[in-house]
Amino acid sequence: MKSLITAIREHDEVARLLAWPGDFDLDLGEHGEEVHLASGAALEGFAGDGAGGTFFFCGEGGEERPVLYADSEGGAALVAVGLPELLRLLLVVPWWRDCRALTVAESGELAAEYLEDMPDLPTRRDRAAAALGLALPTEGEALARLREAALGVGKDFVLVFTPEGEPYDPLFEG
Repeated sequence: MKSLITAIREHDEVARLLAWPGDFDLDLGEHGEEVHLASGAALEGFAGDGAGGTFFFCGEGGEERPVLYADSEGGAALVAVGLPELLRLLLVVPWWRDCRALTVAESGELAAEYLEDMPDLPTRRDRAAAALGLALPTEGEALARLREAALGVGKDFVLVFTPEGEPYDPLFEG
């Protein structure tokens, strides 16, 4: 079975949609500062965003590994358990970084702004999901999974700024 990273690289339309509005680019996997996980588990940057944030795989394995996101302002959170879950989040709720309360109401307000600028977003999202072989969750389901990753499972994934030994701040409050 082909990896999702390979599939993204092979589908220009998917890569463009993930780049915007998803703000996810496989060519931006280098983090701007030295970091490590407090647990000592492996950390592998594999994608980034336009503002200097980085998506990391945590631990050993492949695309099923937990995914931690670190922004350029010293905030971090586990955002998905596996690349398929991350891609579902990016396709359904690409504005997740601005959805601090992780509610459907808040997300709906943000969605309206995006849809005003990109009325074809649902159609493009559905084509990208089909190209990647992903079934998409509802907005509520995607936010619930993000909440569980960031505030549940994510407690065990603390990113540390290595030179100072200081942990990053949580992106979401429980």
